[in-house]
Amino acid sequence: MGPLVARLNRGGQWLRQADRARPWMLDTALVVLIAVMFCLPDVLPEGAGDDGPRKLRLLALTELPLAATLALQAGLVLPLLWRRRRPTTAFAVIMAVFLLQWSLGAVLRADIALFVALYSLALHGRLPQLPWAGAVMAGAMVLVALRVSAAVSVWDALFFLLSTATAALALGLVIRFRRAQLAGLRERAARLEIERDQRSRLATATERARVAREMHDIVGHNLAVIISLAGAGAYATDAHPERAKEALNLIGDTGRQALGELRRVLGVLREAADKPSSAPQLSPQPGIADIDMLCAGVRAAGPEVVYRTVGDMDTLDQGVQLTAYRIVQEALTNTLKHAGADTRVNLAIVVADNRLGIRVQDTGPPGPVEPPDEEGHGLVGMRERAALYGGTVSAGPSANGGWTVDVTLDLTPQGGAQ
Repeated sequence: MGPLVARLNRGGQWLRQADRARPWMLDTALVVLIAVMFCLPDVLPEGAGDDGPRKLRLLALTELPLAATLALQAGLVLPLLWRRRRPTTAFAVIMAVFLLQWSLGAVLRADIALFVALYSLALHGRLPQLPWAGAVMAGAMVLVALRVSAAVSVWDALFFLLSTATAALALGLVIRFRRAQLAGLRERAARLEIERDQRSRLATATERARVAREMHDIVGHNLAVIISLAGAGAYATDAHPERAKEALNLIGDTGRQALGELRRVLGVLREAADKPSSAPQLSPQPGIADIDMLCAGVRAAGPEVVYRTVGDMDTLDQGVQLTAYRIVQEALTNTLKHAGADTRVNLAIVVADNRLGIRVQDTGPPGPVEPPDEEGHGLVGMRERAALYGGTVSAGPSANGGWTVDVTLDLTPQGGAQ
């Protein structure tokens, strides 16, 4: 049974492909088939022992000449050539010829074309046209049953004719609805595939934004420290050579730290090789415990940093700690960029009432404070990180000079979990 079904499926697929390539071939083949099976027997001479035509003559009121028979057969069969493109027109023409034929009292096997036209109308026509087509078909069948009442019971003829018309109509509707269902499933599958691709692109864009924030925080901070140390070292080269050497050593340490963090971030993006030994060596993400070392690096570049914490920091989630570290790192980087080395920074991190507060306040440069004209990438990155925990970020000049960054993160568990 399986191979037979497979062959039928392949045959159906081949037939559909051929029909899409040459749609006229299937209609022409149907017309030729009906002409051979139902038209030829009515025009060929009767064979010996063939009582089929004799039975049909019992139903006929008159015998038509050959030319009239051929004309009626052509009127019944040829409109099937446009049964799919103009099903309503084809059905109307065939119905008109059918009524003309029976008004003349002739019986033709080609009347099967009327049921084919009704099937095509149900399959390809507009659904609002089916009620009137069904009513016209039922009326025609009643007239036929009355015309053959001399040879066949009216009720028997009516049952047969209406059953055949109903079967043709039902078959067309079933195939129509099945095709519509399959088309809907294909459309849904295509839509789901598009949505899947969109989700994939959105996830890729989100990951790129996350990596961009990490790269900005790492590179921006360490470059700011290196630039400050390089400036201090160049200034101290003649007066204090030992301070210049110390600045160079700090530049090397800062550069190595930045390189290590870059390798860690890029290692996550790099696909693991076939050998386990070639997998990237990853280190833990920085947390609040690493802020002491961060402040030490900033102090080495010149600014005085006073750092204090209030509350239990060890119980904080690793993601919260990473967010706090990156926000502090960006705030200190901005201090190095805009306030320079001759400034004092007060850094406070407070945990209380399911909230984490961060304040970074500097005294500013020796001259007047010039706030940035527009919000830079660093402040945007801080807002994005804080938003992950329902937090807020405010930044602006202080009343006594300098710049203040205030950040609040919500530590309430998501979903109300305790």
